[in-house]
Amino acid sequence: MMKRKLLALALSALLLPATGTALAQAGKISGDVVKIAVLTDMSGVYSDLGGKGSVVAAEMAIEDFKAQFKPKFKIDLVSADHQNKADVGSNKVREWYDTQGVDMVTDVLNSGVALAVAKVTSEKNKIMLNTGAASTRLTNEDCAPNNVVHYVYDTYALANGPGKAVTKSGKDTWFFLTADYAFGHSLEKDSMDAVKANGGKVLGAVRHPLNASDFSSFLLQAQASKAKVIGLANAGGDTINSIKAANEFGITKGQTLVGLLTTVVDIHALGLQTTQGMMFTEGFYWNLNNETRDFSRRFFSRHKKMPNMLPAGTYSAVLHYLKAVQATGTDDTATVMKKMKETPINDPFAKGGKIREDGRMVHDMYLVEVKKPGESKEPWDYYNVKQVIPGDQAFQPMALSRCPAVKK
Repeated sequence: MMKRKLLALALSALLLPATGTALAQAGKISGDVVKIAVLTDMSGVYSDLGGKGSVVAAEMAIEDFKAQFKPKFKIDLVSADHQNKADVGSNKVREWYDTQGVDMVTDVLNSGVALAVAKVTSEKNKIMLNTGAASTRLTNEDCAPNNVVHYVYDTYALANGPGKAVTKSGKDTWFFLTADYAFGHSLEKDSMDAVKANGGKVLGAVRHPLNASDFSSFLLQAQASKAKVIGLANAGGDTINSIKAANEFGITKGQTLVGLLTTVVDIHALGLQTTQGMMFTEGFYWNLNNETRDFSRRFFSRHKKMPNMLPAGTYSAVLHYLKAVQATGTDDTATVMKKMKETPINDPFAKGGKIREDGRMVHDMYLVEVKKPGESKEPWDYYNVKQVIPGDQAFQPMALSRCPAVKK
């Protein structure tokens, strides 16, 4: 009799871990805590694009979610500076996943960092909602649609608006100034393709290191090309510094600058006098409607800057993720990803947004032109929206997908 009892106890002990795992997958939140991480550039060339603004946006999303849904689970937020180094970013994320119970990571500015972090995220079966990096490799050659969503913009969407509009306006010869890493290469390629598809010619390109200290030699090559347009396939501080230098050299008197990843924060740093007439594609504008204005003014009250598309997208991504956790009652990756893909996204950032099978979140983009100083009615009132580009036209069509996980 005693032997039977001992055997029964031993069997039940063996079954407990399996049952616990099954319960966690079926509808439990691990540790009763949902842990979200913002991995971004806190101090470098892209810190104004994401940085502390992304952390503020994530905090706002958590607060708004709690106010609306009164969740029974706890939500923790952590953040770190990846220093624009792929090894620093991937090691931090591995540590978060292995020892700190992080469920989802967001922002992940810098395509080199994002590609490395995507691999770790897939390996650990967690979730990355990328709102910062732009390389289309994230939904093509390096796609991981069970774990990774490309949420805000990518180089295809950024390139096509100005590539088409500027070339069709008669400015049909281009020279590119390109950040020399995955993001710049992707933006240069997609922009060249857009220019050629619309009857333009590419006269050449020059590549500069990330966070370059001096743009003079690169800009002189661009000037010597006599191209009508100089396409800036860079971002953040590199875009600001190349535009400043082009103005100092008088290059803008004879050639048009197109910032292929430019945001309202860059225009604010440079001023309307320097940037008036520039055209580019944006994923968000604070002054679009009452909803965007309300959200943006709340953000401004905390961060003292209006949000560009990256923190606005981070707010949306965190909110969408938490709604999926609430609806399913679990933080199990497969369950939450399935729910996020089934659910349309409607918030200040996106209307009718949807996550495609390749991991691309599809939403409208905006072709904008920078106002003349006399047209601006208040601080940060910098854009005329020239065209709303529907999501199915803004992003690479599925027919062109190079994602191995997508069935054709």
